[in-house]
Amino acid sequence: MNFSLYIAKRYLFTKSSNNAINIMTIIAASGVVVAAAALFIVLSGFAGLKDFSLEFSSFVDPDLKILPAQGKSFLLSDKDSTALAKMDGIAYYSKIIEERIIMEFDNKNLLASLKGVDEHYLKVTSIDSMIIQGQWFEKGSGQLVSGWGIAHKLSFGVLDYGKALNIYVPKPGVGQITSIKGAFNSLNMVNIGVFYVNEDLNGTYVYTDIVNARYLMDYAKNQVTSIEIKLQPNADEKTVRKAILESFDTDVIVKNRAQLNDSLYKMLNTENMVVYLIFTLVIIIALFNVIGALIMMVLDKKGSLNTLYNIGATTKDIRRVFFLQGSLMTILGGLAGVLIGFIVVVLQQQFALVMITPSLPYPVKIQVVNVLVVLVTIAVLGLIASKIASARINEKLMQN
Repeated sequence: MNFSLYIAKRYLFTKSSNNAINIMTIIAASGVVVAAAALFIVLSGFAGLKDFSLEFSSFVDPDLKILPAQGKSFLLSDKDSTALAKMDGIAYYSKIIEERIIMEFDNKNLLASLKGVDEHYLKVTSIDSMIIQGQWFEKGSGQLVSGWGIAHKLSFGVLDYGKALNIYVPKPGVGQITSIKGAFNSLNMVNIGVFYVNEDLNGTYVYTDIVNARYLMDYAKNQVTSIEIKLQPNADEKTVRKAILESFDTDVIVKNRAQLNDSLYKMLNTENMVVYLIFTLVIIIALFNVIGALIMMVLDKKGSLNTLYNIGATTKDIRRVFFLQGSLMTILGGLAGVLIGFIVVVLQQQFALVMITPSLPYPVKIQVVNVLVVLVTIAVLGLIASKIASARINEKLMQN
């Protein structure tokens, strides 16, 4: 057995005759355990929060979205439509016309985003599953489905025929406006359903048939602002994206769900990094206790170290003893902390110990990468701390 490792394990697991040294060692080890557990729990919480935040985007965002490289719209030719229909990896696609509108109801006005969709849209997304009142609109009708926030702000309900719900879109063109009526395309519509996804979408979007959006925008029959795509389960996203760009005559760009929510991804990743750095600082502070405990242990074992030196152990061997002792303390403490954190996260998943609301438990998710991040962080910082403490040992100390 390695001499230095054997002595290091004896020093680590054997009680010292000095009770103060024992207490300091316990405090140092406990600090590492608590810091590792806290870091793992926080990272698991952020992983769960990220999934929770992005879960709702899956109801309204497609797997892929084709957008014009320039301008607000593009023409979808018969050739492009045929290519999409026959393309491997694409299950369904839906043509979209989207524009900012003015909604008027009961002398109240509100800016919103109108999304005109065709009959395939519900095969591409699951927005209809988020309807809390009413139902999805019928094809070719003058109906719309609004977000809960919009319905609340304008104070309209479902199938409210008593008062007109007017939609206005500025007419395209140039020149002076001679009348308000001539400046806008408008439709009287009926709200047939209310959806609830999140605060942002609830207060932004209304959905209607693409025919209504085409009329309001004065678009040609094959003119769209985007195409949303549902991929087949085993489809390769990169292959489909490349095939789309190669087959389209029009200059377009293709975005996946992450790119459509890039600001949300960046925010969550930034917050995750900031919290990781904060808890890494906590671990560094905890490791100062490890350095202090090792130095105190060196002073306490001065007599034993002198004996080891006299029977042939070199200064390098004795330094390695305390380096390995500190390394073992931090690595074992990190493993124990991850285990405790793992148990806490599992308990949260099973028994909802912490609640966001009375009916919504705080989301957590166990990821292998978080286990590795905690262990690597603890190991690297622990090795550095052990190296700093063991460097205090010199030949003069051994001889005295």
